[in-house]
Amino acid sequence: MTTPVWDPAQYLRFADERTRPLRDLLARVPALPHPGEERILDIGCGPGNSTAVLRERWPHARLTGIDDSAPMLATARTEGEPTADYLLADARDHDPAPARPDLIVSNAALQWVEGHLGLVPRWAAALRSGGAVAFQVPGNFDAPSHTLLADLRRSARWRALTGEDAVRPGVHPPERYLDALAAAGCRPDVWETTYLTLLPGPDPVLEWVKGTALRPVLSRLADPADRAAFLAEYGRLLREAYPAGPSGTVFPFRRIFAVGVKE
Repeated sequence: MTTPVWDPAQYLRFADERTRPLRDLLARVPALPHPGEERILDIGCGPGNSTAVLRERWPHARLTGIDDSAPMLATARTEGEPTADYLLADARDHDPAPARPDLIVSNAALQWVEGHLGLVPRWAAALRSGGAVAFQVPGNFDAPSHTLLADLRRSARWRALTGEDAVRPGVHPPERYLDALAAAGCRPDVWETTYLTLLPGPDPVLEWVKGTALRPVLSRLADPADRAAFLAEYGRLLREAYPAGPSGTVFPFRRIFAVGVKE
């Protein structure tokens, strides 16, 4: 899969909508075992919007944001949560054990990490007793926003330029995450929700996916003319799939949530 080049400003155009699932996730995280001295890792912290939410919930915690994008971390340090520590690292390579965290959080990042189910036992083993793992991932890969993109990438016009590699790495059914957390010695709490997000403005679904699913494609399309032509074609398909209404464009957005508390 193409390594995306991230654009913090584009990602944050819908910061409130992207942060809402995190708030719902954290509402199911119980009290942590070391009040006022919590150690929290935010893996895949991006531009720090998730880290800022963690600071609201745990104001005295030692927070560490981890991401493999230098531009995202630069934004996190200045505009996200400046009081946190940040580390440039890949989620697959980072060893959380030395930090002995009370909480490991990942907000809408694991869908980019191939083989991420294997991280669950490593993260659970790193926790202090009574700590928790909490993550949420998109579950809308069968929605038009993704299937239309995949079909367009495979078309004769765009196959050579955008590649035929999968638009999505592995995201699993909710029960796989429940089984993984239970096998890792955690008490699991797993659920799913579909948000009916009302997006304003022209081509709002296109603007949304420019911050996430489109990043591998845009990273490949170096020629501005090719990029403009691809966006025009994809935008037309999205307008047909998600027609604008009098109050905006309804974008159904399914999310999968998982919390595991270490026994």
